[in-house]
Amino acid sequence: MADDDVTANVEDAGGADKKASGGSPLLTLLVLLNTVMMGAVAWFQYQSHLAESTKPTLQDIVKAEMEKATEGSPDDSGEAREEDGALFPLETFTANLAQGDGPRRFVRLNAVLKFSKSSSEEEFKARKPQIRDAIIRTLNSKRPEELLKVEGKNYLKEEIKAAINAFMVDGHVIDVFYVGFQIN
Repeated sequence: MADDDVTANVEDAGGADKKASGGSPLLTLLVLLNTVMMGAVAWFQYQSHLAESTKPTLQDIVKAEMEKATEGSPDDSGEAREEDGALFPLETFTANLAQGDGPRRFVRLNAVLKFSKSSSEEEFKARKPQIRDAIIRTLNSKRPEELLKVEGKNYLKEEIKAAINAFMVDGHVIDVFYVGFQIN
């Protein structure tokens, strides 16, 4: 009788091992489904990253516009030539700069825009709010360290020209002149 109890206990223990090692088919299905879903999410993120990396950056656009402007010049002597145009002064801008590690900084800018001869003063006056908005958005994206260097100020001019020329119809901005430039 004692031998029967021991044999029954051994059989129960073996059966428990068989149940534990076999696992639930539902659990296996859920793990498989989870793995497939994680793979799908990873694939979509990879595709999104590829699509994002093919978009041109603002620097690429500005560089292309600068190259296009220099290619279109009939004078191939390599020297810069002065193009006539109309000067339109802007009121003083005060804009916050992008937050850096230090205290909050702002820039005060007074500029004059030089438009091509084909530009009309009426279009300039009508688009003045758009022009101011484009300049303020550009200034808000800059850090003080970028604007303290001469290269940063020159690059800012090119960005401002590209931003304004994007919505001008009759003419385009030839140059931007800083009348006042102060960073606090």
